[in-house]
Amino acid sequence: MSLRIHNTLTRTVDVFEPIEPGHVRMYVCGITVYDLCHVGHARTMTFFDVVQRWLKVSGYRVTYVRNVTDIDDKIIKRAVERGIPIRQLTDEMTVAMHQDFDAIGLERPTHEPRATDHVGAMTHLISALEDRGLAYRAPGGDVNFSVRKFPGYGKLSGKSIDALRAGERVAVLEGKEDPLDFVLWKAAKAEEPEDAKYPAPFGTGRPGWHIECSAMSHALLGERFDIHGGGMDLQFPHHENELAQSDGAFHLGTGKTFVNYWLHNGFLNVDNEKMSKSLGNFFTIRDVLQSYDGETVRFFMLRAHYRSPFNYSDAGLDDARHALRRLYTALDAV
Repeated sequence: MSLRIHNTLTRTVDVFEPIEPGHVRMYVCGITVYDLCHVGHARTMTFFDVVQRWLKVSGYRVTYVRNVTDIDDKIIKRAVERGIPIRQLTDEMTVAMHQDFDAIGLERPTHEPRATDHVGAMTHLISALEDRGLAYRAPGGDVNFSVRKFPGYGKLSGKSIDALRAGERVAVLEGKEDPLDFVLWKAAKAEEPEDAKYPAPFGTGRPGWHIECSAMSHALLGERFDIHGGGMDLQFPHHENELAQSDGAFHLGTGKTFVNYWLHNGFLNVDNEKMSKSLGNFFTIRDVLQSYDGETVRFFMLRAHYRSPFNYSDAGLDDARHALRRLYTALDAV
């Protein structure tokens, strides 16, 4: 059997060939653990669970890394609101995430790194980017990536650099040389809790979101690996920035890139609008599991093509439940 992948980077359907024969290394952007997982998360994680299962039954050895983001603006805000340490919040939400993912039949990844366990690797990566002239220190203490100094920025999202604008998680702050420049290291603020601050050569602070995934994937999969996945919403700016900083640190001028195949799944919508916590139109996995069993939820997620958007609805889940029963009835008959 052969696997053909619609590669976001090339915009073509490519025959899959791993870098190391017989061994597939795959990284999928995981959950920011400040709240319960919603069913949009379930769609993404169910798809990549199928990918890694298919690879394994096809005879490949699979190293599957799915990270946990446990330091982030939303996490800090939620911990402060609840009056608890950041680690207490992220531990609680990680346990809840595992319970929900177990209920819909997801296998645990080979590695599940927490961002806070790799801060040292992140600072080393930022220093490497500084040495290559791709990062600079802003007056306020942040360290930013200089987008226009990286040749080919925008190739993953397919947009020209002048057409791009900062994404919602890349605030345009004073001290940036260009609005598209993104933060690699955030200087600590006096009002932030002490457990949100880490020492670094550039001053006390914490890593930016994008550098976390580059450092964790590099630590566990090496400078180059086969598959990088996530939801369509991560294509820009998150994955675009990951590609720029990883290639900028390790592959600039070599003609190589740190990921060969990029996979992105489509949105799960509500009334044709993307489901997300920021829009307030989401349903948590455990809320849905009050009415539907985990296998029905999983089957519902897998009935649509993975790159196509589709709508969440009780009617769709009811239909999935009936279809699943018909399959089992046919199986029992034979």
